[in-house]
Amino acid sequence: MKLFNKFLAAGFALVIGLAACEKVSELPFFADGKAPVLTSSVTSLAPVAGDSSKFVLSFTWTDPQYSTNAANNKYIIQLDSAGRNFSKAVSREVVGDRSYSFLGKDLNTVLLAFGLEFGKPYDIEARVISSYGNNNERYTSAPITIRYTPYRIPPRVPLPNTGKLFIVGDATEGGWGNPVPVPKQELTRIDETTFGGVFYLIGGGSYLIIPENGQWRKYSVADGSLPNLWQGGDFGQELSSNFPGPLVDGWYRIILDFQRGRFTVTPFTQQHGLPQNLVMVGGATPGGWDNLVGNTQRFTRRNSTQWDITINLTAGQEYLILPEPGNWGKKYGVDDNSVEAAKLSGVLKPEGQNFKAPNTTGNYRIVVDFVNNSYVLTRQ
Repeated sequence: MKLFNKFLAAGFALVIGLAACEKVSELPFFADGKAPVLTSSVTSLAPVAGDSSKFVLSFTWTDPQYSTNAANNKYIIQLDSAGRNFSKAVSREVVGDRSYSFLGKDLNTVLLAFGLEFGKPYDIEARVISSYGNNNERYTSAPITIRYTPYRIPPRVPLPNTGKLFIVGDATEGGWGNPVPVPKQELTRIDETTFGGVFYLIGGGSYLIIPENGQWRKYSVADGSLPNLWQGGDFGQELSSNFPGPLVDGWYRIILDFQRGRFTVTPFTQQHGLPQNLVMVGGATPGGWDNLVGNTQRFTRRNSTQWDITINLTAGQEYLILPEPGNWGKKYGVDDNSVEAAKLSGVLKPEGQNFKAPNTTGNYRIVVDFVNNSYVLTRQ
């Protein structure tokens, strides 16, 4: 019996050995794919609101030649503002097909979210990323550039029909008294759909934005108890809660974007703060460089941040703007007065260089706005 078992074991060993020597067929070899080439239907477009339901931009791309059924290939179309290396790209996914088209309203919404302005052309970059359905073997096309001009869409929050906005509440210096003190509690209209202002706000209070001084129609928020909402968020018309004020007293810049229905609040920490007076001195002005406490070359305050004056300026001369008449320790100028364009507009800089007068002597209206530290001269 023992001898039989030995023969049986030897037989099994022989079978296994022969099986081990049998040659296995080679696995199939699949070549790598290659990066697709992206093409757009246009290189420049400026659709109008009537194109919102039409396909205005189409992309196609070449076959990456993967060694599987093309119906399973995955593609990701990406769009971003030029120069950002797709760091904030918006993506659309396609499976199987090698094309994608954008409706006018979808494309416009995507690009407006990048912060583009209506009616201005911008360079947009696009690319496509291919892969197998499981995301393996990804290839990225070379980017292409499209020139796009966004069209105007209705703002998310209705604009005030008065064209004005005011702030009221116990977070403000004027409290809940309505009408509010003007001009210091009136906001500046920055552009068609954006308002802003700089205000001294009292910590722990709240406020409303009203479109008519003395009336209680309001812009407000849905839930003023949300954490950190004082720094910004969504707002709307006749919502149930007041805007929450900041946690501590101080100067703050408030911006309301009606187009997107968003507001932001940030500390206003600019050197010299928000002035209560503004005057001009300099050889370009009729009063010369005499820095008198009673300087009559005074700007008129129009709202919380905007001041203006109409004055005769002498070409080839210079001037400064002072927040405290008679005090040379505080001044506003420009960063670089050698820039020719700075004679007519630019950014106001505390303790900057002297302004240079325009090249033509004459009367000019000068508007200074501390909501964005801008100044603009217009010949009268």
